[in-house]
Amino acid sequence: MSLISFDHCVIHVSDWERSNAFYRDVIGAEILPNGAGFVYRVGAAQLNCHGPGLNPVPVARLPVPPGGSDLCFTWAGPIADAIAHLETRTVAIELGPVPRFGRGGPGTSVYFRDPDGSLLEFISYA
Repeated sequence: MSLISFDHCVIHVSDWERSNAFYRDVIGAEILPNGAGFVYRVGAAQLNCHGPGLNPVPVARLPVPPGGSDLCFTWAGPIADAIAHLETRTVAIELGPVPRFGRGGPGTSVYFRDPDGSLLEFISYA
């Protein structure tokens, strides 16, 4: 058993209101205020957001820009349900369904983008 587990990562957003609505409505994140910004809680992980009005310290040597993230989220049901979920929220699917290998082994994924252009993925192991 490892003493280490994943806690959070950083994404950069350009518009709080637009990103908060997207991550709440499309990803199902819990949006929590954090100082002048926000964090997005998704399952057991957290996305710390850098964005307008913030000057975080320290940052990566090459800080992620808005639209520079590539994130995968587990979809608990069939991938067809994830596709329907995105379609009802008018989120364009960029690729998929396609076979992929994730934390849970072989799965099926669809790819789409957040409002800044970050690449997002739903993977289903159903």
